[in-house]
Amino acid sequence: MRANITFFLNGVEQIVSDARPDTTLLNWLRLEKGLSGTKEGCAEGDCGACTVVVAELNRQSHPANGAMPIKARAVNACILFLPMLDGLSVTTVEGLAGPDGALHPVQEAIIAYHGAQCGFCTPGFVMSLYAGFLNGLDGSEEQVNHLFAGNLCRCTGYGPLVKAALSLANQMPPEWASARREAEINDLTMVATSSDSRDDLGIEGDDQAFYAPTSLTELEDLSRAYPDATYLAGATDIGLWVTKQHRQIDRFISLGRVAALKEISKTETHITIGAGVSHSDAMDALAEEYPGLVEVWLRFGSTQVRNSGTVGGNIANGSPIGDMSPCLLALDAEATLNRGGKRRKVPLRDFFIAYGKQDRQKGEFLENLILPRLGKAEHLYAYKISKRFDQDISAVLMAAWIKEDQGKISHIRLGFGGMAATPSRALQTESALIGHDLSQPLPVEAISALAKDFQPISDMRASAEYRVTVAGNLLQKLLLEVASDDGVLRLYTSPLGSLGEVLKTNGGK
Repeated sequence: MRANITFFLNGVEQIVSDARPDTTLLNWLRLEKGLSGTKEGCAEGDCGACTVVVAELNRQSHPANGAMPIKARAVNACILFLPMLDGLSVTTVEGLAGPDGALHPVQEAIIAYHGAQCGFCTPGFVMSLYAGFLNGLDGSEEQVNHLFAGNLCRCTGYGPLVKAALSLANQMPPEWASARREAEINDLTMVATSSDSRDDLGIEGDDQAFYAPTSLTELEDLSRAYPDATYLAGATDIGLWVTKQHRQIDRFISLGRVAALKEISKTETHITIGAGVSHSDAMDALAEEYPGLVEVWLRFGSTQVRNSGTVGGNIANGSPIGDMSPCLLALDAEATLNRGGKRRKVPLRDFFIAYGKQDRQKGEFLENLILPRLGKAEHLYAYKISKRFDQDISAVLMAAWIKEDQGKISHIRLGFGGMAATPSRALQTESALIGHDLSQPLPVEAISALAKDFQPISDMRASAEYRVTVAGNLLQKLLLEVASDDGVLRLYTSPLGSLGEVLKTNGGK
């Protein structure tokens, strides 16, 4: 086990042995390296002013499928802990220019189109666009808007920034930039094949420790040795514990270097997602299998958050407003929990016990999630309601799995977020919809059942009445879309006017 963190920063190898494990990449860049182009705005992964590009070897790379040798992704430096960069390559805005100060095409485009704003947020936009440039820009404004969704500033420079991005579509990098890219691939390959890099990372200080195993066996050993440790995946939530709540994490066990946890495998009936698979990778691999989840994934945080955060972390967190939990509840997914090599499978519907409490024992970590594949006449839909389209917390999220038989609902599962203290199934509503003729309006019985399933609270995101009303509207939207997918044209009066009476009879909840 080694204590030195090794990674590349703007093409130069860094070996760090004196940093606290909870040092953020942002603070290290600014305070230790004097690279002040990476800004601190929100310190919680929202504003994008701290965006840098992190690259790693692409284990799925193969010339036959056109995959790049490395993955380059925009991430938020403010919530990444420095040890999480071990074995990776980091590029900041100071590292873009070429020999003799030659500007990168991304920088030139922003200058040419007058894309600089007040200047504070501009480096973050530059780095988001740089990541897009490396991965390929198709010339669509939709792609650019998704690319910039995690860079929140929308003052007068945003329009020119979009034009600058559009001008870079299909543009080839200059020769010096391509050569630097090849050097980055060689550096990452060298680190990955060195004997030191294959050793587990173990940083032990007087009051804090950080372990990053490389194998599932080593992870199991650590789970037995340190049952009270905090498991760390993408740090999109735990990072805020440190930066916003100023909590001290005594012992981290990072899942980020365990290759077995980053795998997605498929059988004829199921798909297994490792707990370390990022949302970006999951979306790429599962979009065709579950097209109903694509919009929710696109609205999950931002590009930077999806590149860091993991599907397993979103589930293990157990948040009542976690976007993936209702979706996987509707799919009737299972979680595989591992405690020192002893595994057990838990249906996700039983995993969430109460607010902040899951069916996970001390020392037990989430190894993977098992999702049933969709069969014939089965549909999966998901709808997210929030104040902003991009990068916002759900007020209500509803996901639905439906199986049809001769134009009627034979089976249905409804997963909801934002309606209770945990992500939950709407069991009474499901029962009310079994046998429902899809050519008919949403039955009033289903609305009444929904009011019995949930008594949501009011908070800064939505009132309780709004949540119940929206949930009823989403049910109607669901039935309309199922019928539309089946080519059934229906015109009818919505029964949702009765919802007010339902609410009154349930105490206004």
